[in-house]
Amino acid sequence: MTWANWTGDERCDPSVILRPTSVEEVAALVRSAADTGTPVRVVGSGHSFSDLVLTDGIMVDLSGLTGLLRVEAGTGLVRVAAGTTLAELNVLLDRHGLAMPNLGDIDHQTLAGAISTGTHGTGARLGNLATQVTAIQLVAADGTIHELTGQDDALTAARIGLGSLGIITAYTLKVVPAFHLRAQSGPMAVSELLGRLTEFVDGNDHFEFYYFPHAPTALAKLNNRSQEPLRRPTKVRQFVEVDLLENQALDLVCRVGRRLPAQIPRFNRMVTGFLTPASRVEVSHRAFVSHRSIRFTETEWSIPREACADMLRDIQHVIERQGLAVNFPLEVRFVAGDQASDLSPVYGRDSAYIAAHMYRNMNWRPYFAAVQEIALGYGGRPHWGKRHQLDAARLADLYPAWEQFQQARRKFDPTGLFANNHIRRVLGP
Repeated sequence: MTWANWTGDERCDPSVILRPTSVEEVAALVRSAADTGTPVRVVGSGHSFSDLVLTDGIMVDLSGLTGLLRVEAGTGLVRVAAGTTLAELNVLLDRHGLAMPNLGDIDHQTLAGAISTGTHGTGARLGNLATQVTAIQLVAADGTIHELTGQDDALTAARIGLGSLGIITAYTLKVVPAFHLRAQSGPMAVSELLGRLTEFVDGNDHFEFYYFPHAPTALAKLNNRSQEPLRRPTKVRQFVEVDLLENQALDLVCRVGRRLPAQIPRFNRMVTGFLTPASRVEVSHRAFVSHRSIRFTETEWSIPREACADMLRDIQHVIERQGLAVNFPLEVRFVAGDQASDLSPVYGRDSAYIAAHMYRNMNWRPYFAAVQEIALGYGGRPHWGKRHQLDAARLADLYPAWEQFQQARRKFDPTGLFANNHIRRVLGP
Protein backbone atom coordinates (compact mmCIF):
# COMPACT_ATOMS: atom_id res chain seq x y z
CA MET A 1 0.00 0.00 0.00
CA THR A 2 1.21 3.50 -0.85
CA TRP A 3 0.94 6.48 1.48
CA ALA A 4 1.25 10.08 0.24
CA ASN A 5 1.41 13.42 2.01
CA TRP A 6 -1.07 16.28 1.57
CA THR A 7 0.73 17.73 -1.44
CA GLY A 8 1.20 14.31 -3.04
CA ASP A 9 4.92 14.77 -3.68
CA GLU A 10 6.23 12.58 -0.83
CA ARG A 11 5.28 8.89 -0.96
CA CYS A 12 6.25 5.62 0.66
CA ASP A 13 5.18 1.97 0.85
CA PRO A 14 4.99 0.95 4.51
CA SER A 15 4.81 -2.76 5.27
CA VAL A 16 1.60 -2.09 7.20
CA ILE A 17 -0.46 0.86 8.42
CA LEU A 18 -1.82 0.34 11.93
CA ARG A 19 -4.60 2.41 13.54
CA PRO A 20 -4.59 1.76 17.29
CA THR A 21 -7.57 2.92 19.35
CA SER A 22 -6.01 2.91 22.84
CA VAL A 23 -2.69 3.60 24.49
CA GLU A 24 -2.49 -0.09 25.41
CA GLU A 25 -2.70 -1.03 21.72
CA VAL A 26 0.06 1.47 20.97
CA ALA A 27 2.29 -0.05 23.67
CA ALA A 28 1.65 -3.57 22.36
CA LEU A 29 2.50 -2.71 18.75
CA VAL A 30 5.67 -0.94 19.84
CA ARG A 31 6.80 -3.98 21.86
CA SER A 32 6.08 -6.22 18.89
CA ALA A 33 8.03 -3.94 16.53
CA ALA A 34 10.96 -3.80 18.95
CA ASP A 35 11.03 -7.61 19.16
CA THR A 36 11.34 -7.92 15.38
CA GLY A 37 13.50 -4.83 14.84
CA THR A 38 10.88 -3.27 12.54
CA PRO A 39 11.09 0.53 12.34
CA VAL A 40 8.05 2.59 13.33
CA ARG A 41 6.94 6.02 12.14
CA VAL A 42 3.81 7.89 13.22
CA VAL A 43 1.65 9.82 10.78
CA GLY A 44 -0.99 12.44 11.47
CA SER A 45 -2.71 14.21 8.60
CA GLY A 46 0.28 14.10 6.27
CA HIS A 47 0.59 17.87 6.23
CA SER A 48 4.39 17.97 6.46
CA PHE A 49 6.01 18.92 3.18
CA SER A 50 9.16 16.85 3.68
CA ASP A 51 9.96 13.13 3.95
CA LEU A 52 9.54 13.35 7.74
CA VAL A 53 7.27 10.31 8.18
CA LEU A 54 8.25 8.10 5.24
CA THR A 55 8.96 4.47 6.10
CA ASP A 56 9.03 0.96 4.66
CA GLY A 57 8.32 -0.38 8.14
CA ILE A 58 5.28 0.12 10.34
CA MET A 59 3.31 3.32 9.88
CA VAL A 60 1.11 4.21 12.86
CA ASP A 61 -1.95 6.31 12.03
CA LEU A 62 -3.27 8.12 15.13
CA SER A 63 -6.75 8.74 13.72
CA GLY A 64 -8.15 6.19 16.19
CA LEU A 65 -6.96 8.26 19.17
CA THR A 66 -9.13 11.36 19.16
CA GLY A 67 -11.28 13.49 21.40
CA LEU A 68 -11.31 15.73 24.44
CA LEU A 69 -10.50 13.38 27.30
CA ARG A 70 -10.81 15.75 30.24
CA VAL A 71 -11.65 19.37 31.00
CA GLU A 72 -10.40 20.69 34.35
CA ALA A 73 -12.87 23.38 35.32
CA GLY A 74 -11.25 26.56 36.58
CA THR A 75 -7.65 25.61 35.66
CA GLY A 76 -7.69 26.17 31.91
CA LEU A 77 -6.21 22.69 31.45
CA VAL A 78 -7.61 20.13 29.02
CA ARG A 79 -6.52 16.59 28.17
CA VAL A 80 -6.66 15.78 24.45
CA ALA A 81 -5.97 12.59 22.51
CA ALA A 82 -2.97 13.10 20.22
CA GLY A 83 -4.70 12.13 16.97
CA THR A 84 -7.35 14.85 17.29
CA THR A 85 -7.15 17.32 14.43
CA LEU A 86 -6.96 21.01 15.20
CA ALA A 87 -10.30 21.47 13.44
CA GLU A 88 -11.93 18.90 15.73
CA LEU A 89 -10.27 20.34 18.82
CA ASN A 90 -11.48 23.87 18.03
CA VAL A 91 -15.09 22.68 17.91
CA LEU A 92 -14.76 20.64 21.11
CA LEU A 93 -13.18 23.51 23.03
CA ASP A 94 -15.81 25.96 21.80
CA ARG A 95 -18.56 23.79 23.28
CA HIS A 96 -16.93 24.31 26.68
CA GLY A 97 -16.44 28.05 26.17
CA LEU A 98 -12.70 27.56 25.62
CA ALA A 99 -10.20 28.22 22.84
CA MET A 100 -6.58 27.88 21.80
CA PRO A 101 -4.85 31.24 22.42
CA ASN A 102 -3.26 31.13 18.98
CA LEU A 103 -3.40 29.03 15.82
CA GLY A 104 -1.84 28.81 12.41
CA ASP A 105 -3.91 29.29 9.27
CA ILE A 106 -4.40 25.57 8.58
CA ASP A 107 -6.36 23.23 10.87
CA HIS A 108 -6.10 19.88 9.03
CA GLN A 109 -3.12 18.74 11.13
CA THR A 110 -3.39 16.39 14.07
CA LEU A 111 -2.43 17.84 17.43
CA ALA A 112 0.61 15.55 17.66
CA GLY A 113 1.80 16.39 14.16
CA ALA A 114 1.37 20.14 14.61
CA ILE A 115 3.02 20.34 18.03
CA SER A 116 5.85 17.90 17.29
CA THR A 117 7.03 19.92 14.29
CA GLY A 118 6.87 23.35 15.96
CA THR A 119 3.75 24.65 14.22
CA HIS A 120 2.92 28.25 15.10
CA GLY A 121 0.56 31.11 14.42
CA THR A 122 1.48 34.77 14.58
CA GLY A 123 1.63 37.18 17.51
CA ALA A 124 4.64 38.96 18.99
CA ARG A 125 3.62 38.01 22.55
CA LEU A 126 2.62 34.41 21.79
CA GLY A 127 4.75 31.30 21.42
CA ASN A 128 4.31 28.31 19.12
CA LEU A 129 1.69 25.66 19.89
CA ALA A 130 4.18 23.59 21.91
CA THR A 131 4.36 26.30 24.58
CA GLN A 132 0.78 25.42 25.56
CA VAL A 133 1.75 21.84 26.47
CA THR A 134 1.97 21.12 30.22
CA ALA A 135 2.13 17.30 30.04
CA ILE A 136 2.61 14.53 27.48
CA GLN A 137 1.74 10.83 27.52
CA LEU A 138 4.38 8.99 25.50
CA VAL A 139 5.07 5.34 24.65
CA ALA A 140 8.81 4.73 24.52
CA ALA A 141 10.69 2.22 22.34
CA ASP A 142 10.41 -0.55 24.95
CA GLY A 143 6.62 -0.17 25.10
CA THR A 144 6.55 1.56 28.48
CA ILE A 145 4.05 4.38 28.98
CA HIS A 146 5.45 7.64 30.41
CA GLU A 147 3.73 10.77 31.73
CA LEU A 148 6.06 13.72 31.17
CA THR A 149 5.22 16.72 33.33
CA GLY A 150 6.56 19.89 34.92
CA GLN A 151 10.01 21.12 34.01
CA ASP A 152 11.32 17.61 33.38
CA ASP A 153 14.04 17.64 30.72
CA ALA A 154 12.10 14.91 28.94
CA LEU A 155 9.10 17.23 28.51
CA THR A 156 11.20 19.99 26.97
CA ALA A 157 12.58 17.39 24.56
CA ALA A 158 9.23 15.79 23.72
CA ARG A 159 7.24 18.95 23.00
CA ILE A 160 8.98 19.30 19.64
CA GLY A 161 10.46 15.87 19.01
CA LEU A 162 9.62 15.01 15.37
CA GLY A 163 8.27 11.64 16.52
CA SER A 164 11.82 10.54 17.38
CA LEU A 165 11.33 9.84 21.11
CA GLY A 166 8.27 7.63 20.92
CA ILE A 167 4.57 7.69 20.14
CA ILE A 168 2.68 10.53 21.82
CA THR A 169 -0.84 9.45 22.71
CA ALA A 170 -2.20 12.42 24.70
CA TYR A 171 -1.45 16.02 25.66
CA THR A 172 -2.45 18.27 28.52
CA LEU A 173 -2.84 21.80 27.16
CA LYS A 174 -3.27 25.22 28.73
CA VAL A 175 -6.17 26.91 26.93
CA VAL A 176 -8.09 30.18 27.41
CA PRO A 177 -11.72 31.34 27.56
CA ALA A 178 -13.31 31.61 24.12
CA PHE A 179 -12.92 35.02 22.44
CA HIS A 180 -13.77 36.97 19.32
CA LEU A 181 -11.30 38.49 16.87
CA ARG A 182 -11.75 41.55 14.70
CA ALA A 183 -10.07 40.40 11.50
CA GLN A 184 -8.94 43.08 9.06
CA SER A 185 -7.03 42.64 5.84
CA GLY A 186 -6.12 44.75 2.87
CA PRO A 187 -3.45 45.85 0.40
CA MET A 188 -0.50 47.94 1.56
CA ALA A 189 2.56 49.28 -0.22
CA VAL A 190 5.56 47.10 0.58
CA SER A 191 7.70 50.16 1.29
CA GLU A 192 5.21 51.44 3.88
CA LEU A 193 4.72 48.04 5.46
CA LEU A 194 8.44 47.39 5.95
CA GLY A 195 8.99 50.95 7.17
CA ARG A 196 6.31 50.57 9.85
CA LEU A 197 6.93 46.89 10.63
CA THR A 198 7.66 47.32 14.34
CA GLU A 199 4.50 49.40 14.75
CA PHE A 200 2.33 46.76 13.11
CA VAL A 201 3.88 43.78 14.91
CA ASP A 202 3.78 45.34 18.38
CA GLY A 203 0.50 47.18 17.90
CA ASN A 204 -1.65 44.14 17.05
CA ASP A 205 -2.43 40.88 18.81
CA HIS A 206 -1.77 38.96 15.59
CA PHE A 207 -0.11 40.49 12.54
CA GLU A 208 1.07 38.82 9.33
CA PHE A 209 1.48 39.70 5.70
CA TYR A 210 1.92 38.18 2.26
CA TYR A 211 4.73 39.59 0.15
CA PHE A 212 4.42 38.99 -3.61
CA PRO A 213 7.73 38.89 -5.50
CA HIS A 214 7.90 41.42 -8.36
CA ALA A 215 4.93 43.40 -6.96
CA PRO A 216 4.94 46.70 -5.01
CA THR A 217 1.90 45.73 -2.94
CA ALA A 218 1.52 43.25 -0.05
CA LEU A 219 -1.56 41.82 1.68
CA ALA A 220 -1.59 42.70 5.41
CA LYS A 221 -3.70 40.82 7.97
CA LEU A 222 -4.44 42.20 11.46
CA ASN A 223 -6.37 40.17 14.05
CA ASN A 224 -7.22 41.72 17.41
CA ARG A 225 -9.35 40.59 20.34
CA SER A 226 -12.74 42.23 20.39
CA GLN A 227 -15.84 42.47 22.56
CA GLU A 228 -17.94 43.26 19.49
CA PRO A 229 -20.71 40.90 18.39
CA LEU A 230 -20.04 38.61 15.45
CA ARG A 231 -20.00 40.38 12.09
CA ARG A 232 -19.53 38.02 9.19
CA PRO A 233 -19.38 38.62 5.43
CA THR A 234 -22.28 37.53 3.29
CA LYS A 235 -22.05 34.12 1.66
CA VAL A 236 -21.56 35.79 -1.70
CA ARG A 237 -18.66 37.92 -0.46
CA GLN A 238 -17.16 34.89 1.34
CA PHE A 239 -17.28 32.95 -1.91
CA VAL A 240 -15.72 35.77 -3.94
CA GLU A 241 -12.92 36.59 -1.45
CA VAL A 242 -11.98 33.09 -0.29
CA ASP A 243 -13.13 30.46 -2.75
CA LEU A 244 -12.79 32.52 -5.92
CA LEU A 245 -9.87 34.92 -5.35
CA GLU A 246 -7.72 33.19 -2.70
CA ASN A 247 -8.06 29.71 -4.18
CA GLN A 248 -9.56 29.33 -7.67
CA ALA A 249 -8.15 32.52 -9.19
CA LEU A 250 -4.73 32.07 -7.59
CA ASP A 251 -4.67 28.45 -8.73
CA LEU A 252 -5.49 29.52 -12.29
CA VAL A 253 -2.83 32.24 -12.29
CA CYS A 254 -0.26 29.77 -10.92
CA ARG A 255 -1.12 27.17 -13.56
CA VAL A 256 -0.72 29.73 -16.33
CA GLY A 257 2.52 30.96 -14.73
CA ARG A 258 3.85 27.41 -14.67
CA ARG A 259 3.42 27.29 -18.45
CA LEU A 260 4.58 30.87 -19.04
CA PRO A 261 7.19 31.58 -16.36
CA ALA A 262 8.41 34.77 -18.05
CA GLN A 263 4.98 36.29 -17.40
CA ILE A 264 4.98 35.60 -13.64
CA PRO A 265 6.12 39.13 -12.62
CA ARG A 266 3.21 40.61 -14.58
CA PHE A 267 0.78 38.06 -13.11
CA ASN A 268 1.92 38.86 -9.55
CA ARG A 269 1.34 42.56 -10.09
CA MET A 270 -2.06 41.78 -11.57
CA VAL A 271 -3.07 39.61 -8.58
CA THR A 272 -2.15 42.28 -6.04
CA GLY A 273 -4.21 44.76 -8.03
CA PHE A 274 -7.33 42.76 -7.12
CA LEU A 275 -6.71 43.01 -3.35
CA THR A 276 -9.39 44.94 -1.45
CA PRO A 277 -9.88 45.82 2.24
CA ALA A 278 -12.03 43.46 4.31
CA SER A 279 -13.20 43.41 7.94
CA ARG A 280 -15.19 40.99 10.08
CA VAL A 281 -15.65 39.92 13.70
CA GLU A 282 -15.45 36.18 14.17
CA VAL A 283 -14.98 33.39 16.70
CA SER A 284 -11.21 33.15 17.16
CA HIS A 285 -10.52 29.83 15.46
CA ARG A 286 -12.61 30.79 12.42
CA ALA A 287 -10.67 34.03 12.11
CA PHE A 288 -7.30 32.29 12.41
CA VAL A 289 -7.95 29.50 9.94
CA SER A 290 -8.12 29.90 6.16
CA HIS A 291 -9.53 27.48 3.60
CA ARG A 292 -6.77 26.25 1.27
CA SER A 293 -7.55 24.05 -1.72
CA ILE A 294 -4.55 25.06 -3.83
CA ARG A 295 -1.61 22.62 -3.67
CA PHE A 296 2.00 23.71 -3.17
CA THR A 297 5.20 22.82 -1.34
CA GLU A 298 6.97 24.99 1.20
CA THR A 299 10.11 25.92 3.10
CA GLU A 300 9.96 28.15 6.19
CA TRP A 301 12.64 29.76 8.32
CA SER A 302 12.72 31.36 11.75
CA ILE A 303 15.10 34.32 11.96
CA PRO A 304 15.69 37.05 14.55
CA ARG A 305 12.76 39.42 14.28
CA GLU A 306 14.94 42.44 13.53
CA ALA A 307 16.32 40.75 10.39
CA CYS A 308 12.90 40.35 8.74
CA ALA A 309 12.93 43.29 6.32
CA ASP A 310 16.52 42.66 5.25
CA MET A 311 15.87 38.98 4.51
CA LEU A 312 12.81 39.84 2.43
CA ARG A 313 14.83 42.30 0.36
CA ASP A 314 17.57 39.68 -0.08
CA ILE A 315 15.03 37.13 -1.33
CA GLN A 316 13.57 39.64 -3.80
CA HIS A 317 17.07 40.40 -5.08
CA VAL A 318 18.02 36.75 -5.57
CA ILE A 319 14.72 36.05 -7.39
CA GLU A 320 15.46 38.86 -9.80
CA ARG A 321 19.18 38.08 -10.15
CA GLN A 322 18.68 34.36 -10.82
CA GLY A 323 15.48 34.80 -12.81
CA LEU A 324 13.56 32.43 -10.55
CA ALA A 325 9.95 31.72 -11.48
CA VAL A 326 8.10 32.45 -8.22
CA ASN A 327 4.35 32.88 -8.50
CA PHE A 328 3.45 32.32 -4.83
CA PRO A 329 3.71 35.00 -2.14
CA LEU A 330 6.06 34.85 0.84
CA GLU A 331 4.15 34.52 4.12
CA VAL A 332 5.59 36.45 7.07
CA ARG A 333 4.59 35.89 10.70
CA PHE A 334 5.96 36.72 14.16
CA VAL A 335 6.40 34.51 17.25
CA ALA A 336 7.65 35.12 20.79
CA GLY A 337 10.84 33.33 21.75
CA ASP A 338 10.76 30.46 24.24
CA GLN A 339 12.85 27.80 25.93
CA ALA A 340 9.97 25.39 26.49
CA SER A 341 11.26 23.02 23.78
CA ASP A 342 14.86 22.02 23.13
CA LEU A 343 14.22 22.09 19.37
CA SER A 344 12.03 25.18 19.24
CA PRO A 345 13.01 27.17 16.12
CA VAL A 346 12.44 30.34 18.17
CA TYR A 347 14.57 29.11 21.08
CA GLY A 348 15.84 32.10 23.05
CA ARG A 349 14.80 34.84 20.63
CA ASP A 350 11.73 36.71 19.39
CA SER A 351 11.45 35.73 15.77
CA ALA A 352 10.01 36.36 12.36
CA TYR A 353 9.02 33.36 10.26
CA ILE A 354 9.39 33.69 6.50
CA ALA A 355 7.75 30.97 4.43
CA ALA A 356 8.48 30.48 0.73
CA HIS A 357 6.14 28.41 -1.41
CA MET A 358 6.25 26.86 -4.85
CA TYR A 359 3.21 25.78 -6.84
CA ARG A 360 2.78 22.04 -7.43
CA ASN A 361 4.86 20.40 -10.15
CA MET A 362 7.23 23.36 -10.41
CA ASN A 363 10.96 23.14 -9.70
CA TRP A 364 11.25 24.35 -6.11
CA ARG A 365 14.86 23.31 -5.48
CA PRO A 366 16.82 26.37 -6.76
CA TYR A 367 14.44 28.79 -5.04
CA PHE A 368 14.36 26.95 -1.72
CA ALA A 369 18.15 26.51 -1.77
CA ALA A 370 18.56 30.27 -2.25
CA VAL A 371 16.11 31.04 0.56
CA GLN A 372 17.92 28.58 2.83
CA GLU A 373 21.29 30.20 2.16
CA ILE A 374 19.91 33.66 2.88
CA ALA A 375 18.21 32.47 6.09
CA LEU A 376 21.39 30.83 7.36
CA GLY A 377 23.16 34.14 6.92
CA TYR A 378 20.79 35.55 9.56
CA GLY A 379 21.09 32.55 11.91
CA GLY A 380 17.93 30.98 10.51
CA ARG A 381 16.41 27.75 11.81
CA PRO A 382 14.08 25.66 9.63
CA HIS A 383 10.49 24.78 10.39
CA TRP A 384 10.70 21.07 11.20
CA GLY A 385 7.70 20.09 9.07
CA LYS A 386 8.84 21.84 5.91
CA ARG A 387 11.57 21.45 3.34
CA HIS A 388 15.21 22.13 4.12
CA GLN A 389 18.53 20.47 3.34
CA LEU A 390 20.39 20.78 6.65
CA ASP A 391 21.84 17.79 8.44
CA ALA A 392 22.53 17.13 12.12
CA ALA A 393 26.03 18.60 11.96
CA ARG A 394 24.69 21.96 10.77
CA LEU A 395 21.58 21.93 12.97
CA ALA A 396 23.48 21.15 16.19
CA ASP A 397 25.18 24.55 15.98
CA LEU A 398 21.81 26.32 15.75
CA TYR A 399 20.22 24.90 18.92
CA PRO A 400 21.69 25.68 22.37
CA ALA A 401 19.83 22.72 23.95
CA TRP A 402 20.76 20.21 21.23
CA GLU A 403 22.67 17.84 23.52
CA GLN A 404 19.91 17.89 26.13
CA PHE A 405 17.51 16.71 23.42
CA GLN A 406 19.91 13.98 22.33
CA GLN A 407 20.13 12.69 25.90
CA ALA A 408 16.35 12.28 25.95
CA ARG A 409 16.48 10.53 22.59
CA ARG A 410 19.05 8.06 23.87
CA LYS A 411 16.87 7.41 26.93
CA PHE A 412 13.53 6.83 25.17
CA ASP A 413 14.72 5.30 21.87
CA PRO A 414 18.25 3.95 22.32
CA THR A 415 18.07 1.65 19.27
CA GLY A 416 16.50 4.06 16.79
CA LEU A 417 13.19 2.24 16.51
CA PHE A 418 11.41 5.49 15.62
CA ALA A 419 14.03 6.68 13.11
CA ASN A 420 13.90 6.85 9.33
CA ASN A 421 16.22 8.40 6.75
CA HIS A 422 14.92 11.90 7.51
CA ILE A 423 15.42 11.54 11.27
CA ARG A 424 18.91 10.13 10.82
CA ARG A 425 19.77 13.06 8.57
CA VAL A 426 18.46 15.87 10.74
CA LEU A 427 19.07 14.40 14.22
CA GLY A 428 21.95 12.02 13.59
CA PRO A 429 22.13 8.24 14.12
